[in-house]
Amino acid sequence: MSKVAVVFWSASGNTEAMAKAVGEAAASNGAAVSYFGPGEFSSAKVAEYDAIAFGCPAMGAEVLEETEFDPMFTEVEGSLMGKKIGLFGSYGWGDGQWMRDWQERAESAGANLVSDGVMANNAPDDEALENCAELGRALA
Repeated sequence: MSKVAVVFWSASGNTEAMAKAVGEAAASNGAAVSYFGPGEFSSAKVAEYDAIAFGCPAMGAEVLEETEFDPMFTEVEGSLMGKKIGLFGSYGWGDGQWMRDWQERAESAGANLVSDGVMANNAPDDEALENCAELGRALA
């Protein structure tokens, strides 16, 4: 059984809804799923999981949340070489530049992205939730 970590930060609940869709799809495909906030996850935990989904909304000028999420991601980046990961998050403005930048960071770290990052404009609609489910299935 594969072990999947879903690590996310959410202020409004939009990214949390996406995290649940990712996790539920991974679980329904046989994975053991654990959920973490950014303060609960570190590079020491990376090796415990076969795959990791990271979720964070776009903040400010299309950047990752800077107080909790980005410091955690920066800390784990060096542990992601060869790791199967997926990225997801919601945004309310812009065109998804934060996700393209984030994907580039993950690829530069040697992570194995299972798909392009999944984005939702504000609250995830049915299509965004289905894309999250596809991400969860790919990680499982």
